[in-house]
Amino acid sequence: MRESLQPADIDSSNADAGKTRKRPRPGERRLQILQVLAEMLQNPKGERVTTAALAAKIDVSEAALYRHFASKAQMFEGLISFIEQTVFGLINQINQKEESGLAQARGILQMLLFFAEKNPGMTRVLLGDALLQEDDRLQERITQVLDRVEASLKQALRIAQTQGGTWAQLGSDEVSIRAAMLMSFVLGRWHRFARSGFKKLPTDASDVSLRLLLSE
Repeated sequence: MRESLQPADIDSSNADAGKTRKRPRPGERRLQILQVLAEMLQNPKGERVTTAALAAKIDVSEAALYRHFASKAQMFEGLISFIEQTVFGLINQINQKEESGLAQARGILQMLLFFAEKNPGMTRVLLGDALLQEDDRLQERITQVLDRVEASLKQALRIAQTQGGTWAQLGSDEVSIRAAMLMSFVLGRWHRFARSGFKKLPTDASDVSLRLLLSE
């Protein structure tokens, strides 16, 4: 299961690799830029990442960055796309594996906490912290991603409604309220993680918390 941004594998088959510097394969430099950007966002001080600092970290010119991305906003869109594809890919896996609505909800919540823990820089993107002073459309995009996650939780709880027990007695408004409450729990854990300099892990005692939140 892939939850963290990894660099492309480097091809070492070239016999002259030790003599000449190989050019990056297509897409390799682009992936490297996103990976280093995500790593720089892990700075506990939460300082804004500039393209100059990013270029220096990769040891290329700023002009080289813009050969792969038209703007800094496009770099952040690349990170958001990674988050979106990974999170919803995992949600689909959870839903296919679990028939119980409550098990689906629990799996989604655990995955969201674990994803943040494995990807501290991405947590700052999810919270919008890293998008401050950037293009406004980035905030709108990440809000849409979080709305879709909440909709997935709501759908899981609706399935739980059809499976008997106390959840079957909940009305549609109550299901929406519960889904929003669960999403608030996740956001709270993410904020706590980021504000602690990534020391207070979002998964700490999460089993107990989720048992209470999803109890009938």
